[in-house]
Amino acid sequence: MYKKLYQHFLNANPGVQHYASHSHHYWPDVTREAMLEYWNDSAKFVDDKWNHIFGNKIPRTQKLIADILNLSHPEQIVFAPNTHEFVGRILSCFKPGKKIRILTTDSEFYSFDRQINRLIEEQIVEVVKVPTQPFEIFENRFKEHLKAQDWDLVFFSQVFFNSGFAIKDLVGIISQVTNPETIVVVDGYHAFMAMPTDLQAIENRIFYIAGSYKYAQGGEGACFMAVPKGTKLKPFNTGWFAGFSDLAGQGSQVVYSDDGYRFAGSTMDFSALYRLDASLSLFAEHNLSVEKIHQHVQALQKIFLSDIGQWTHPKYSKWLNEKNLLVHDLNHHGHFLTFEINSPEMTKSLHDAFYKAGIRTDYRGSRWRFGFGLYQDNHIDLTNLS
Repeated sequence: MYKKLYQHFLNANPGVQHYASHSHHYWPDVTREAMLEYWNDSAKFVDDKWNHIFGNKIPRTQKLIADILNLSHPEQIVFAPNTHEFVGRILSCFKPGKKIRILTTDSEFYSFDRQINRLIEEQIVEVVKVPTQPFEIFENRFKEHLKAQDWDLVFFSQVFFNSGFAIKDLVGIISQVTNPETIVVVDGYHAFMAMPTDLQAIENRIFYIAGSYKYAQGGEGACFMAVPKGTKLKPFNTGWFAGFSDLAGQGSQVVYSDDGYRFAGSTMDFSALYRLDASLSLFAEHNLSVEKIHQHVQALQKIFLSDIGQWTHPKYSKWLNEKNLLVHDLNHHGHFLTFEINSPEMTKSLHDAFYKAGIRTDYRGSRWRFGFGLYQDNHIDLTNLS
């Protein structure tokens, strides 16, 4: 019933079953008009477009995001082209020469993990990575590590990208961080617009990062971070957007915005923000809450598992089955199913065979992922597999 919102992408991919929505989500048609709107605004306002964007577009999109996450202060949301900019800016809040003590997990997204590993090489940080498996006791184990010592930075995902495992007790985990100086970052990229999320109880304690590329369906280039209200942190990594409201009076003094934009960078392509705004506005217009989207996807996941449970294929059914499903609790699960295969080589082989049959999936190492979204049918057609 929602396919009509995605006609441009669907028409451009006839015969394709797209089960990679957790990685490269189709964009709704309104995002095309948003691109044209950005061009028209650039032509209309020229150099004055910054005032238009900061005075109109940004506050509107901030409000849409704040409503989704139940945040009380939309002005605390700052935008950047990618979440890694925010990671770099947060790390730059610590005094030079300080060895930063970081608690994180072994399942964070590549850019954060790569950055931390590089800092470990230079002995700039001390890091403990808590294994997410076994999933059933991860949260208790993570809480024990939080209580064991003071940390400078705590960084973990709400939904883990390499499994689909979702945190159940987000507030409970945050409550274990008793040192007010500890910076807590929750990576919500695989949860935003997928998992119903209410941050009000912890909005003044955490930095929450997410973006448009996955389930917000606006494409790359529009990420955001919700910044705790009243923070006085002054990142060394800073750009002119962080003092946009006081450009005329700064001189040699480095002035920071009093809201989330104290963590801003510099000039970016705001066509991505226009797409994100259009996508979130579309969902609001159609009364498509995250709860409704989540229920729709959960129904698709159950149908999918039922279908493969009855499917037999001499080459593939031994791999694509519920026995190989990594996380079984669909009530606390992201919008993709992950199957553990015995080797990266076999996983790639399976991905390639399905790709040849017009079924788009993706994989991370030996984990094969199937994602679900509003534009999909309620069954998978495996008849084209040879």
